[in-house]
This record gives sequence, C-alpha cells and structure tokens, in this order.
Amino acid sequence: MRAIKFSEPWKVECIDIPEPVAKEGEALIQVRSAGICGSDIGAFRGTNPLVSYPRVIGHEIAGEILSIPEDNPRGLKVGDHVIVDPYLYCGNCYPCSIGRTNCCTDLHVLGVHVEGGMCEKFTHPADMLWKLPDDMPWDIAPMAEPLTIALHGIHRGGLKAGEHVAIIGAGPIGLLAAMSAIAYGAEPILIDLVDERLEAAKELGVKYVINSGKEDLVAKVAEYTDGRMAELVMECSGANPAIRSTLDIVANAGRITLTGWPKKETPIPTDAITRKEVDIRGARTSACEFEEAIELIHSGKVDVRALLTKVVSLDDAPATIVDIEKNPGNYMKVDVIVD
Repeated sequence: MRAIKFSEPWKVECIDIPEPVAKEGEALIQVRSAGICGSDIGAFRGTNPLVSYPRVIGHEIAGEILSIPEDNPRGLKVGDHVIVDPYLYCGNCYPCSIGRTNCCTDLHVLGVHVEGGMCEKFTHPADMLWKLPDDMPWDIAPMAEPLTIALHGIHRGGLKAGEHVAIIGAGPIGLLAAMSAIAYGAEPILIDLVDERLEAAKELGVKYVINSGKEDLVAKVAEYTDGRMAELVMECSGANPAIRSTLDIVANAGRITLTGWPKKETPIPTDAITRKEVDIRGARTSACEFEEAIELIHSGKVDVRALLTKVVSLDDAPATIVDIEKNPGNYMKVDVIVD
C-alpha cells in the first residue's frame, strides 16, 4: 500500500509498504483522509527534535473501520466512520491515573515517535477511536484533531461566556481557538504579525485583531476591554517575545495558557505574576476533547472548511509538503484525500 514517508529530513516520498495486520485490541482502518500539520513541516525540515527517522507521518487521521474487536468500549462497528486519537499513553503513570493522558510520562505520538497514518490502511487501539457522523465530509474530518488542541487550551484556561480571550498567533490553532471562543459566547482578540492572517480572522467573525508589530499591543488590548485587559490569554505561537507579552495583556486575577512550544527558555517577570495573581497553565496536545470537537464541526458552530486551503491526493502529498515548506504564507490547512 502507499504511504507518505520521511526517510530523513528534506526527503519525502510516497512509497509502497506492507499492509498492516491488526493485533489484539486493535482496529484496522481504511484511511479516507489525513491532515498535513505544521509539525509535519517541522519534521520535514528536521527541526522537530522529537521526530525519529525514517518515519511514516500523519496524526490527523480519519477513516472507515474494516475490522474491530466486538468488545471495544465505544460500541464501534465495521463500517463506522472514525477519527483517530493520535496520543498513545501508557495508562500507568501518575498523569494517566488522574485522566490527564496527554501528560503521560511515556507519551508516543503518531508520525513522531511511531509510524503515522498518512497511508491507505492503518491499525490503531480500538479504544482510541471516536465515531464521526456518517455525513461528515472526509475532506474536513481530520480537522477535528487540531480543533481538540485549541479546545484544550480553552479548557485549561477556563474560558467563560462574556470574557475576552487574547489569542496570540493566527495560525490554524489560533484561528480555531478564536472560532471556538465565539461559539462559547466569549470575545476573542487575535494577535499576529501578518496582516493577511488578521484579515482572514475578521472574515471568520473575529471582531478585534491586533498587528503587534505595528500597533501598541497593551494599549489596544486595554482599548478593546475597556481597561480590564484579557481575562484569558492563550499563547499559540511559541515565540519567546509573544510568551513574554502575555503578562502585559492579562487582567489582574487573569489566566494564561501556553499552547505554543518555544524552542528555548523565556525570561519572564515573576513579580508581575505575583502582583496580578495570574494563573499560568501549560496546554499540551489534548485529552477528552474529541467528542466536543466533532460536535462543533458537525453543527457548523466552528466552520473548519473556512481554514481549508487545499485538498490533495496521496500521490500529490510529497510535492505539496515541499511547497508548503517553501511558501508557508500560501497555506493555512491542507488535507489529503486517500483513494
């Protein structure tokens, strides 16, 4: 069968590999669609230190069940449409024991530590599949996975209706967080350095945007919040200056969630944390957000299709990955249809 593989950094191919055989407790899935993530581009560049090579990529995976154990916990059946939870956890460590499986001390991510699912057929633990509505189009189905990342940051920050949430980074996760905030009845303020992305955010219904490279960030947040500042700040870029700025724009008694992954440490004024009594929380991947993500997409409350730049075939995926790396400004989200 065909699969998209990085043999080493800067080398991506659509190759033939043996079809998988489901082990005990696993389902066999006919992959119908897969998303190309920003982390895949980092793996292509060789800048993601967690990736080992060679590696079949793909962690945003949707498909149809070909076989599954009858005693699977969600009552899934052959023919059901599903999305894959790609975060494999041990189930025994302290984080797993309290339900925070995304913090597992031995976490393995599809397409990073183990083989991914950007291929024709794929096996996966039967208890890590989530049923999709039969009428959910395959081209948008994989976007439930990045939506879980956005939702996890929102959940970690305890966002409530009526609050302002300042979201730094208008990439896919930031935009999905902004659309989710609107669905929650909150008011997003989207912050980025690229005007085109901020204009795209406005078209998605985001009322307040700030170009932090051209405007006074603190003054604009104060203006948009009537001086209160943002009850929640969600940092999605991973840029060190952006992380530092979260303490400038968060309200007294506010919250900060750090979703972006910085490449190095960020010096921060700890006196401001005490003075404002700020809650700062990490937000890593996701845990138990798939059902909500699927509902938000299926109901139309979050219009993920608005972020879909392009849909390509499995055979065209390697050239597309190369072009995304060369021209990232031309793409927001690309999904691969497997046929």
